[in-house]
Amino acid sequence: MVGPLISAAHRERVESYVELGRKEGARLVAGGEPPSSRPSRGFYVTPTLLADCTPGMRVVREEIFGPVVVVVPFDGEGEAAEDTAVTLANDSDYGLLDYVWSADVARAFRVARRLRAGGVGVNTIGRNMEAPFGGFKQSGVGRDCGSYALHAYSETQAVVWAG
Repeated sequence: MVGPLISAAHRERVESYVELGRKEGARLVAGGEPPSSRPSRGFYVTPTLLADCTPGMRVVREEIFGPVVVVVPFDGEGEAAEDTAVTLANDSDYGLLDYVWSADVARAFRVARRLRAGGVGVNTIGRNMEAPFGGFKQSGVGRDCGSYALHAYSETQAVVWAG
């Protein structure tokens, strides 16, 4: 089990996405049911994996904001596979975070540079808290975290003195 969601309404929203994914044809691999030992306090959702999703499904196209992973399979090898993966990842109205997992670090960074997201993790889900955080496209509300976030609340002024 992972931590709770913010409210009962949000838990219901996440659970409705899981059900929607099943109706749209996704294969439920794990989760999808209320936690067997749901605590009396808090709004918990079992981590869920939906496989065999297609790019047009709402569970692929919309931000769920819950412990739900959707998997869109694709075929290909080499550069063709990279191109397909990047096209699928970028074909979204959102772009908060992306992750690339590969034994080939050079390939992972090549793919990461092509992704349109506010942050990209390579072989990790961690992030640098000093780095700016925020999404591209319709994700996020600007940049937060680290010293870079101060720029949103500051104005630069030049003062010149002839001496």
